Amino acid sequence: MKLLTQIALLTILLSACDTTNSVPEKPTRSVTNTSSNYLPQRFLETDRQDKIIGERESIQGLIKEHMSDRHIPAVAYGVVINGALAVSGASGVIDLESKNEATTKSVFRIASMSKSFTAMAILKLRDEGKLSLEDYAEDYIPEMKELRYLTNDAQPIRIKNLLTMTAGFPEDNPWGDRQLDEPDQMLLDLMKSGAAFSNIPAYGYEYSNTGYALLGKIISNVTGLPYQEYITEHIFLPLGMSNTYWDYEKVPQDLLVKGYRWEDEQWKSEPILGDGSFGAMGGILTTIEDFAKYVNYHLQAYPARSEIDKGPVRRSTLREMHTPQYVRLNTSSTDYNDEPCANLLGYGYGLRITERCDGSIQVGHGGALPGYGSNYVFYPQYDLGIMAFGNLTYTGPYPLKQLEKLIFNNLNLDRRILPVSVILETRGKEVADLIFSWDPSIEQKIVAENFYLDFSKERRQKEISEVLEKIGEVNEITPLNPQNQLRGTFDIVGSAGTARVFFTLTPEAEPKVQRLNVWLIN
Repeated sequence: MKLLTQIALLTILLSACDTTNSVPEKPTRSVTNTSSNYLPQRFLETDRQDKIIGERESIQGLIKEHMSDRHIPAVAYGVVINGALAVSGASGVIDLESKNEATTKSVFRIASMSKSFTAMAILKLRDEGKLSLEDYAEDYIPEMKELRYLTNDAQPIRIKNLLTMTAGFPEDNPWGDRQLDEPDQMLLDLMKSGAAFSNIPAYGYEYSNTGYALLGKIISNVTGLPYQEYITEHIFLPLGMSNTYWDYEKVPQDLLVKGYRWEDEQWKSEPILGDGSFGAMGGILTTIEDFAKYVNYHLQAYPARSEIDKGPVRRSTLREMHTPQYVRLNTSSTDYNDEPCANLLGYGYGLRITERCDGSIQVGHGGALPGYGSNYVFYPQYDLGIMAFGNLTYTGPYPLKQLEKLIFNNLNLDRRILPVSVILETRGKEVADLIFSWDPSIEQKIVAENFYLDFSKERRQKEISEVLEKIGEVNEITPLNPQNQLRGTFDIVGSAGTARVFFTLTPEAEPKVQRLNVWLIN
């Protein structure tokens, strides 16, 4: 009996020391106190979808011209706006032998566009308290403990490093593409052998298919299900993506798109790889009709609002996916008019994010495998997404800049605008009254404690009065232009010029004016 007791105690102690998969469950919380005065961003246009539909033939023409120029056998495409697949179509053949024509129901392999599904599954597990992005990956994949890092001051790889391509693994295109159907043991053996690093973890971005294959293994180990099954059950099916697959052998043969490469002035067949451990980085096969549901799901994360979340993950989690990490400046980029336009590039969670010089945001990802080339982008500020799949090795399936020029230049789509919050509008009127009257009762009501400590009352009055004198007789005070809920500008238009007024409010429950600037703009 004494021996059995000792064994039991030893077992308990060993279990306590084993941290593998023993993450304390701390599910992501929802806020309970919200403002009743918050006004979400909104569109002023009412004909946005009609504008896109009106360009259906122009969009199709650009796609077909691109196909011809690039020798792509088949392309399927779609444009989503206002939550609907407004324009879609397909051209070419999905099988050069059978001559089956492409449709929006044709099933293409979308390669690395799969990565955001894997990222979403990881974040769903995080939201449920089953893992943390700050956890070390080796706690879920013990074989990773055999990795040989470049320096002894490096931190072990965290899950977040795998998500953001900052694990330190080398860029592995095109090697990783050929590992798609490898079994789990190959991935584990790669870790046990001490896989090579090009950098230390968390130091910088470098694209890694291997990192996303490891995320798939983490999903499997945490859930007890193959990652394919987990993503199917918890993402595909809830979104209505019933014609999306992992295993190409399960795709109806008359819908399966065959892959090709263009070589020696002719098309040559590319073998389609099976479903394996690297599928988490690029194994999904889907249709334009199904994928449009996924893009629309990402877009419905905007604007932030008090409304029931309908899953598979929270709207806030989607917006987190769209937030760039390890941002890099690209000074040599051009916009869709081929004008110089520096932009910021970053990788979020399974998604690439670009912020352009005009402030517009583009989110998306490409996909390329032997036999296939795919891409999609969406624009949260416009509630708009563009996607296309092709069946030619490593070939972009659409002329994105031309499509952007058509949509943003020709159609002149507007972004969502931010309404003026109740408190900002109230304070704006009071600020206007203050700078014309310097009424003590208004000061007492709206001026924050720092206001005259930063600049004396006499100096403020003098400088602002000089500006107002220069603009002459006041003709108009323009509506407020909000920058957020507590900051904005308005113009005072006079007979001899215009002054701009900027003010920002404090974080107090009754926000007051902490900063006020008035200057001539013409």
